[in-house]
Amino acid sequence: MSALLASEFVRLRHEVTVVTQTASEKVDDLGYRVLRQPSLFSLGKAIRWCDLFWQNNLSLRTLGPALAWSKPIVITHQGSYCRRPAGIDLVQRLKHFVVGRTTSVAISEAVAACFATRSRVIHNPYDARMFSQGEPSEGRAGELIFVGRLVAEKGVDLLLHALGRLRGSGLSPSLKVVGAGPELSTLQRLAADLGLVNQVVFAGPRRGEELVRLLRQHRVLVVPSRYDEPFGVVALEGIACGCVAVGSAGGGLPEAIGPCGPTFPNGDLDGLVEALESLLRRPNEHEKYLAAAPQHLARFHPETIAEQYLTLFRSKLA
Repeated sequence: MSALLASEFVRLRHEVTVVTQTASEKVDDLGYRVLRQPSLFSLGKAIRWCDLFWQNNLSLRTLGPALAWSKPIVITHQGSYCRRPAGIDLVQRLKHFVVGRTTSVAISEAVAACFATRSRVIHNPYDARMFSQGEPSEGRAGELIFVGRLVAEKGVDLLLHALGRLRGSGLSPSLKVVGAGPELSTLQRLAADLGLVNQVVFAGPRRGEELVRLLRQHRVLVVPSRYDEPFGVVALEGIACGCVAVGSAGGGLPEAIGPCGPTFPNGDLDGLVEALESLLRRPNEHEKYLAAAPQHLARFHPETIAEQYLTLFRSKLA
């Protein structure tokens, strides 16, 4: 998200420095300066240079120099610390204290509701230049696809159990699982135990154009998260590539899916089975969901989101 928006800010003729704690051996040639793992002196110098300091997720580590130089600060909350503090929990309480005293942006209505202070909602963008339907094709051979980390909270086991239930109704859709994680071997065993070996392919992690090609080959993207997703850019990417999105109803994921697919209660196997069966048996439903995609996706285009941020930034500098 930071890279995508930084590129948009530069395109709109703004100077940008991105500060990150990630290391890299390659030379950055991105159109903007990247300051990697800076010393306190280098960080202070960069913040002194800027007109406004935007944190894409709160970092207490880099907040001090901005406060010292009295720079306008905008903080976007991606959801990692949005839970209300419980017990002592000093770090969480400090973060919520900071949120209440700075200009606050949330990536979804669900994240905004986590804080006592009022946040402006600016959703995350998706990479509209990469994720698109491409040239019309004769058809999509793949039926279901999952993209994400293979961890318990992502609910891939729920999706496998749903496929097992669908077999009892005479439906045997194919599923491609794209991603890596500690649950891989457990999920592979579960697929075998459920008799789904011929239906499910574990494709490993895919990125960039390779991921785009896979999404374009499938009809339905399933996001069966057991927990409340803060948002759901993967849903936007799938929709942009011509998939109907099916996802859990908690958190900010329904804001990303919008009118482009059905949702079901988190962890509800019956609800997931019902949503998938309806799509598999009624192909005309796909057309209804896909027809809503262009207008929905326009709200999350990088140009649209960048302009929302710049409007906010200008208001802080006025």
